[in-house]
Amino acid sequence: MPKKKAPEKGVKRDLDPNVMGLRAEVLEQPITQTLEINYMPYAMSVIISRAIPEIDGFKPSHRKLLYTMYTMKLLGGARTKSANIVGQTMKLNPHGDAAIYDTMVRLSRGYGALLHPFVDSKGNFGKVYSRDMAWAASRYTEARLDPICAELFRDIDQDTVDFVPNYDGSLMEPTLLPTTFPNVLVSANQGIAVGMASNLCGFNLQEVCQAAIAYLKDPECDLMSILKAPDFPTGGQLLYDGRALEEIYRTGRGSFQVRAKWRYVKEDNVIEIYEIPYTTTVEAIMDKVTELVKAGRLKEISDMRDETDLSGLKLTIDLKRGTDPEKLMARLFRATPLQDSFPCNFNILIAGMPRVMGVREILEEWTAWRSEGVRRRTWFIQKKKKDKLHLLKGLKKILLDIDRAIRIIRDTEQDAEVIPNLMIGFGIDQIQAEYVADIRLRNINKEYILKRVEETEELEKEIADLQDILDHPQRVKDIIAGELRDVMKKYPAPRRTEILYEYQTAAGAEPEEETPDYPVHVFLSKEGYLKKITPASLRMSGEQKYKEGDRAFLRWDANNRDELLVFTDRQQCYKTRLSDFDDTKASALGDYLPTRLAMESGENVVWACVTGDYSGHLLFFFENGKAARVELSAYQTQTRRKKLTGAYSDKSPLAAAYHLKEDVEMAVTSTEGRCLIFHTALLAPKSTRSTQGVNVMTLKPKYRLETARPLTETAIQDSARYRARSLPAAGALLREKDRGETQLSLLEEGPEG
Repeated sequence: MPKKKAPEKGVKRDLDPNVMGLRAEVLEQPITQTLEINYMPYAMSVIISRAIPEIDGFKPSHRKLLYTMYTMKLLGGARTKSANIVGQTMKLNPHGDAAIYDTMVRLSRGYGALLHPFVDSKGNFGKVYSRDMAWAASRYTEARLDPICAELFRDIDQDTVDFVPNYDGSLMEPTLLPTTFPNVLVSANQGIAVGMASNLCGFNLQEVCQAAIAYLKDPECDLMSILKAPDFPTGGQLLYDGRALEEIYRTGRGSFQVRAKWRYVKEDNVIEIYEIPYTTTVEAIMDKVTELVKAGRLKEISDMRDETDLSGLKLTIDLKRGTDPEKLMARLFRATPLQDSFPCNFNILIAGMPRVMGVREILEEWTAWRSEGVRRRTWFIQKKKKDKLHLLKGLKKILLDIDRAIRIIRDTEQDAEVIPNLMIGFGIDQIQAEYVADIRLRNINKEYILKRVEETEELEKEIADLQDILDHPQRVKDIIAGELRDVMKKYPAPRRTEILYEYQTAAGAEPEEETPDYPVHVFLSKEGYLKKITPASLRMSGEQKYKEGDRAFLRWDANNRDELLVFTDRQQCYKTRLSDFDDTKASALGDYLPTRLAMESGENVVWACVTGDYSGHLLFFFENGKAARVELSAYQTQTRRKKLTGAYSDKSPLAAAYHLKEDVEMAVTSTEGRCLIFHTALLAPKSTRSTQGVNVMTLKPKYRLETARPLTETAIQDSARYRARSLPAAGALLREKDRGETQLSLLEEGPEG
């Protein structure tokens, strides 16, 4: 039968059987075209119109809310119900009342997420340091703009920023707010877009203004000496790391550590925590402490409770008799969110394009943008004054011969001809003539004339001064610096987050845990049973006991503090510590890893290794003849994750693995009986865990790579026969004398993995 011709792309085709009596039509479309037409506009909308803040420090949702409150006369006025504000904001932001109210909560003084809140709130607005404290509904709370918002809207009506129509074209809204200080560095902001994110930490307002003034004077000034470190409304202590902060200031990326503040009350034998890191909540801290207490890792704590009230946050920890509070807090800092890191990603929209910038670049962009705003304001004021001067010059011509002007008006028969006759009689334009014609009769006196002449001279001086500002950029910089000094005087803000310079010698520098340090022997069976045995116990009974059908697989000489990586047949890696396992005897079966590590149903252990100091590489050999060399450090995590997905490539089943501490010669064999010897230096190391690797052994279709092992651990005598000069290679058939008594397999019992 002749084959049916495949339908061309873009052509509709009917599908049978009919669905519910309707014929289904499918329009074929390349996936790239679908992404371009459907997904890319959505992604750009999220990046530009929602998630990433702009140079004024606001996202569109923040800007729409604050501008609505400004138009409602809530700057300096009485508070109004939050529901009223939310309803009015929907004229600019049509995303629903819940989203608008959530935005208002984050900007409020009651919630406490900002160093300088923009919403003066009344009622329950929740707390940034509480995960479970819900804020009241918008019909119960009240709000108005905080006084500092005067700096956001100063001269907004003098053409300092552009205005655009709202979503239905019924109103105009500003594209940016003309902030007189670098709010983008003062207000913490976080956003997740499509394929990118933004996370800006807050800085102290006084320090930011001083840094901006210093930058205006000298763009190469030392910002680190002025803008000392980030500042957070929740306080705490920032662990000063000069190199890390310098990297953040330079690139806009990096992280730093913040820890809680605490005090020991000797009379009650309790620890009181009264400030916590900005990135965590009291519930997260208590949950983690409770987990550690139940696991028996914090035996010094008898109770912990939240005693937060109207006076502020307070977590109280009851200690058992004889507990050293300094050592306990050192362990809590290590094991709980009482010490947490803040990741920085200074991603800001500049002219509609997202850019990750350091502090100096941000100040450069802000000063350039603010300079343009000042110039636009100056030009606007100058134009107003020029228009007024133009009118007064026309009036001056009339006042030189007022009798003639009166005679022209009196002799004109029709009202519509008054303006043209004045224009012809005195050589003035229509605007000037209309202004003169509207002067009241009582103003035609000597005093009025002299005042207008004096005003004309004053206007000419002011216009010349404004033109001088436009012609000299240094004067624009002086104006910006003056406004920054005014902000510093009006809104004094002492630093809330303490900078801890000598934390290396503080209690937090104590060892993470009092984990016993002693050598151990670790055994892993083929079925996944792990035994940790001390040298003394192993000397007493060296014969290992295994479950029926099970056998020896891997063994290591390690330390009780070492970490163990366990790889499964689903390309996952489970991380655990040897100290988490109890010491046992050779006669015991050991711990069953799939159960102990909470593996997925049907998931099996295929290999494991002890990490030590995470030096060296891991070699993965796959049945398709490929081998991958991955840096062991790629499995090291800062957040103590217990499970890593994509631990190795899933393109072919894993045949063998090896922990490579230094380059050696490896011998691999195939099911055809061929052997290949090559030096591991031929394999380039990769930092990506799921790399497919490179072809090592050329295989015929029905055969697969079976084993891999260091040459020194094999019985091969004639190694030159199997050694390859380049990869990939087919290898040579393994001779009987080179086979030895045992099969070459890493998946059989062997030395350290």
